[in-house]
Amino acid sequence: QVQLVESGGGLVQPGGSLTLSCKASGGISNIVSRAWYRQPPGKERELVAKITGIGVITYDDSVKGRFIISGGIAENIVYLQMNSLKPEDTAVYYCNVHRAAPSYDYWGQGAQVTVSS
Repeated sequence: QVQLVESGGGLVQPGGSLTLSCKASGGISNIVSRAWYRQPPGKERELVAKITGIGVITYDDSVKGRFIISGGIAENIVYLQMNSLKPEDTAVYYCNVHRAAPSYDYWGQGAQVTVSS
């Protein structure tokens, strides 16, 4: 059974950095994209960054220039490097793998990131 295992969350001061990682145990075929989502307290889950099978990378406007997604489809692990963190980045971060044929989304267990002084 495929599982996505996340690591790297924690507490960091404003302006600090953290790197999240997400490793898949078990093979996943027909991957369309790998992505990071986050769910701030009391809000809905939102897309943070995505990398597609052909290497197209997109970021939410709120993290452009501060976050970097790496480790694409061909690799078994994907990272989210988060720099210049702000209190509004506080959320539970989830990694996602979207596959096609049949369409399905795999999710990690979530990693808490808290940005506070």
